[in-house]
Amino acid sequence: MPINRILGIDFGRRSQQQDITQAQRNRLDDPLKRRQSGTQTVTEIDPPSMEHVRPSIAAITHIKGSSKSRDGRKESKDRSGSRDVRSGPGSPRAMSFQKPVKLAMVVESPPAMFFNVATASSSGYLLSGRLQVTPQSGDVVMNSITMYLEATTSTKKPVEHRCRECATQVSDLYEWNFFQKPKTFKSLNGTQDLPFSHLIPGHLPATTHGQIGSIDYSLHVRARSSDGQETEFRRDLPIGRALMPGNDKNSVRVFPPTNLNLHVTLPSVIHPIGSFPVQCRMTGIVTKRDDTQNRWRLRKLTWRIEEIETVVSPACPKHGAKLGGEGKGMQHEAHRDLGAAEIRNGFKTDFADNMVEGEFEASCNLTNVREGGRAQCDVDSPNGLKISHILVLELVIAEEWASNKKPQSATPTGAARVLRTQFNLCVTERQGMGIAWNDEEPPLYEDVEPGPPLYLPDSPPHYAADLTTMEDYTGDLHELGEDIGELRLE
Repeated sequence: MPINRILGIDFGRRSQQQDITQAQRNRLDDPLKRRQSGTQTVTEIDPPSMEHVRPSIAAITHIKGSSKSRDGRKESKDRSGSRDVRSGPGSPRAMSFQKPVKLAMVVESPPAMFFNVATASSSGYLLSGRLQVTPQSGDVVMNSITMYLEATTSTKKPVEHRCRECATQVSDLYEWNFFQKPKTFKSLNGTQDLPFSHLIPGHLPATTHGQIGSIDYSLHVRARSSDGQETEFRRDLPIGRALMPGNDKNSVRVFPPTNLNLHVTLPSVIHPIGSFPVQCRMTGIVTKRDDTQNRWRLRKLTWRIEEIETVVSPACPKHGAKLGGEGKGMQHEAHRDLGAAEIRNGFKTDFADNMVEGEFEASCNLTNVREGGRAQCDVDSPNGLKISHILVLELVIAEEWASNKKPQSATPTGAARVLRTQFNLCVTERQGMGIAWNDEEPPLYEDVEPGPPLYLPDSPPHYAADLTTMEDYTGDLHELGEDIGELRLE
């Protein structure tokens, strides 16, 4: 008896597609008979099937399925409250791929921007727009349309790496309920607009995408029809913050035990894109004695801009025991260099005035950073996310000895020092015109164009208080002369 099964696979069994009737074989084998027949016959023979060798589609799906949880339900990237509880195998949502309505949004207000610091001095941002609802198939009855202003805080270093609640927290800042009772949207009316507006407070942190933490804002719309189908729409709402530039900052650094003093002038604010000037002046470089003098010569200056990010990863109620209780978090810190350069010339040294001064351009354009991306603005959020920037200066100076009679003939002593200091930088967005919504001036009377003329309504005319009357003319028409014109009286 031949062995037709190897490793559990039956090679002796033929599929149904391989079974060809004897009549079909005879017609194919006898070309003379086919020529004698008056009709043309085309017979398609499928290749041998391998259904008995390859695994089933269900088995492949079970092996490669990576977006399903242990209980078999597909995990959603949205928050748990946005899942439709009726989306089962037999629900209308599963049977129909077309949503009852199509949602779109038009934001009429300018890009969101907070001015000044995150205190009472910031007037916030006035958001206004229109939610557009378009019926897809006939008239649709909507039970509710709700929109949320969401703030999403996420961290790349959560307490539990596989816990979604530890990595992302979503909070609702405001909620719009466009109608309280069911409303019918007729297809004949086309797209219908639902206006909305809200004053976003200015104390909120700006949108941030750091290395280990981020803050995002979005408008999330949930529309539920009368038959239980749910349509969702989400639009990101980036919010920036701009600080008004002020006077330049003058800082002094002292380096004991020497007499060196470093005076640095920096702008009050800098921007993620673009360069800014840095003015340096070092005094006390010459120490004179009776016949000789010791002086310091600047050999090299290196500047570097660092970004320091600190984030607190909170623990969800399920994993709060890892940190000793609910409401606690783990603090993480990350550093990266935004820009650096080395300067060896361009400084003016004047030993007679006992000083050396110069100016250079610095920037944080991420030209030499491997991580890439964009420099983030300064943020200090109540949830623990903080981003700050510093400018680090390193000056290499060498000591020289010279005679007071011949100061131009100096001899290096071989001694050198490295002076290192740092300065705080304020990185913010560009303010543009810098006019907040409450500081905008309304148009003046002279700027308003005259409107169209006022047209009287059609007949019958309306006479106020019957002060106007109309009587028949009984005189001679020739006395009117040319005044009658085209007037005809019958």
